[in-house]
Amino acid sequence: MTKTKKDSRYILVMIIYLAGIFMGAIDTGIVTPARTVIQNNLGVNDQTGIWMITIYTLAYAVSIPIMGKLADKYGRKYIYLTSILLFGIGSLFCGLSQDLGSFNLLLIARVVQALGGGGILPVATAEFGTTFPEEKRGLALGLVGGVYGIANIFGASAGSAILDIFGTNNWQFIFYINIPITIFILIAGFTTLKNTKVPDTSKIDFSGIFILTIMILSLLYSLKNLDFFNISSTITNTDVLPFLIIFLVLIPLFIFIEKKAEDPVMNLNYFTDKNIVLTLLISMLTGVIIMGMIFVPQFCENTMKIATGSGGYFVIILGVFAGVGAPVSGKLIDKFGAKLILGFGFLISIAGSLFLSIVATSHPSTLTVVISLILIGVGVGFTMGTPLNYMMLSHTKESESNSALATLSLVRSLGTAVAPAIMVGFIAHAGSNIQDEIMKDLPNTITIPKLPYADEITKEFNDLKSNSQMKDKLKNMDMPDLTSMETVKIDFDDNNSDYKVPDDVVELMKTSDVTTITNNSKIMAKTMFDEMTPSVIKDIQNNVQKGIDGVDKGVVSIENSISKLNDGYNKLSTAYTKVNAGYNKLNSAYTQVNSAYIKMNQSYIKANNAMKLAMKNLDNKQTNMNNTTYNPNKNAVEASTLSTKTTKNNSNNSHGDNKDIADNSSHNMSQMGGNTASMTAKLKSMKAQVDTMKTKVNTMKSQVDTMKVQANNMKSQLSSMKTALTSMKETLSSMKSLEDKMIILKKSVPNAFDEGEKSYLKEIDNRSDQIENTFQKNLNIGFKNVYLTTGIASIIGLLLLLFYKNKPVINNKKSN
Repeated sequence: MTKTKKDSRYILVMIIYLAGIFMGAIDTGIVTPARTVIQNNLGVNDQTGIWMITIYTLAYAVSIPIMGKLADKYGRKYIYLTSILLFGIGSLFCGLSQDLGSFNLLLIARVVQALGGGGILPVATAEFGTTFPEEKRGLALGLVGGVYGIANIFGASAGSAILDIFGTNNWQFIFYINIPITIFILIAGFTTLKNTKVPDTSKIDFSGIFILTIMILSLLYSLKNLDFFNISSTITNTDVLPFLIIFLVLIPLFIFIEKKAEDPVMNLNYFTDKNIVLTLLISMLTGVIIMGMIFVPQFCENTMKIATGSGGYFVIILGVFAGVGAPVSGKLIDKFGAKLILGFGFLISIAGSLFLSIVATSHPSTLTVVISLILIGVGVGFTMGTPLNYMMLSHTKESESNSALATLSLVRSLGTAVAPAIMVGFIAHAGSNIQDEIMKDLPNTITIPKLPYADEITKEFNDLKSNSQMKDKLKNMDMPDLTSMETVKIDFDDNNSDYKVPDDVVELMKTSDVTTITNNSKIMAKTMFDEMTPSVIKDIQNNVQKGIDGVDKGVVSIENSISKLNDGYNKLSTAYTKVNAGYNKLNSAYTQVNSAYIKMNQSYIKANNAMKLAMKNLDNKQTNMNNTTYNPNKNAVEASTLSTKTTKNNSNNSHGDNKDIADNSSHNMSQMGGNTASMTAKLKSMKAQVDTMKTKVNTMKSQVDTMKVQANNMKSQLSSMKTALTSMKETLSSMKSLEDKMIILKKSVPNAFDEGEKSYLKEIDNRSDQIENTFQKNLNIGFKNVYLTTGIASIIGLLLLLFYKNKPVINNKKSN
């Protein structure tokens, strides 16, 4: 074969193997950005959904030694292509699980994927490390590390890109993308690859494989369920302690089986070589460092405040420098040795991890993030695969290359499996405090628009309760203090609040990122409103309705009272009209009788005066007469009469003698005495009539006065009744107006709370920067601890590397 054809074949072989490595490695991270989307679509919670990643890691770790051993016995070509086929079939059914809506099918398909994926990297690495010319081996192994690292790093970015292209409702395409790659590798592999076998391979150690599988599964499952922030209480849990016991109990059994095995799955002699042990320990630490990279997208999203999925694109920076660093490290290894290059990689990793955890988390900016990613990328490129593979192969036989590299990958997988449990714990612990901190930033009062007529209703209702006519009807009714409803205090403390946030909202808050925390906080607040306000609104409306009912009863009662009072008023008015008419008639009669009495009394007075005057004249006549007739004993009346008559006679007959005069006077006096007695009797009769009339007048006067008082009393009663009617009508009008206002207020309560909700949600928007900064700051505490962990792992790796000593390569190389 000419050199050109030989070089072309090496290139094609590298493409076939590197394509498989890329496909297997990228699937480790490609699911990460889609995990929440997948679990929500398939209807499982976060605790169950994480198994789509965990079960892949577990099965992948178990598959590595098995596939490596099978490749030694049956040939790398067929085991590699079988692994590719299994991976493709698993990818197909992972995608179909969305159409079938089955999370269980997804888990089974992920196991099939991992079983195939576990055979890709060790077989490809062994092929490059044993069959490629020595001058090309460093480059080939460097490409293995570079492709593996780039695929791991770009997995999240690829997942985000696929979700952006096809949409979150078509997440199955993150698995379907593997199908065309699978078909290409199968076709090209069957026609190009040679089936390299290790001669004289021993019997496969099925017992060791089985025990090792149980040990790894037990250890990883227990570590997954162990709370590293509460080890003392969680280590005794039934899903932790029993599995740790199984792991510890199986260790001596595994050692016993491996010592007896003809070709052990794990060569225990590896653990007698200090350099191999150091290589394995360092490999496990690099697994921890690699797993720190899977949090880079989320860290970038949180630090840069960009949408979920977009952070994967920042990993391109890390991937570029890791991709450049890996082949460069391979080239430099050929010149300076693996130990020195790996040490340089650890130093860069330390610098990157510390810069990110100390500087970038405290002072987030594009510049600090980019510097962190460049340093980490270079560090990962120099530590991830090439130096360790070179170191492991340098201390093992060629016939053990597959199992040696499988052991190296297995130990590294232990690191990659254990590290996420710890790192996720850091982020989860930081995240557990976020909700409480965010609650402090949320407004603790709700501003409710003033309800229409609230002040008037409260005052008028209280006035009615103090009204003598209404207080008995409303004494058991209380109107809520409508004026105090303008602000409502919110207590977010779970211990003091009667409100329990629904589990789905709690989960939503837990899965928030810096770009969604404000909106999710609004969703939580709206959920709270929707849950709490109906009962509050109902209570308010019921209380208002009680007031309406009470006022309505009062309206009916006062209408009845007005009707009765109006009837009474009308009857009394009629009676008053009659009494007043009788009074007027009686008063008119009294006026007439009194007038007659006055006239009669005047007649009597005149008669009596005339009588007195006549008697006086008679007395004078009598005196004169006595002086003339020498009869001084004649009474004065006779003398007066005689004197009067004599005077008259004298006027007619001035001539007579005294005797005639005396005779005439006597006669006249006698006649006048008879007249006087008659007049006296008449005066007495008149006096009696006058007295009778006076009595009648006084009686009528008393009757008139009594009737006048009665009429006035009735008039006063009518006035009082009219005033009462007016007051009751005014009260009735006020009550009807109050009832109308209360009805309007009752109808406005839901709208008021709707406005209050809008105002509250708007206030959350106004505090968006504050809420996002709080979220970012608290979550960055978790990222700080994650990358301090990778930094510590790098420091420990560097220290272990100091004890490693380079040795000559002892494997018998074969030219290809």
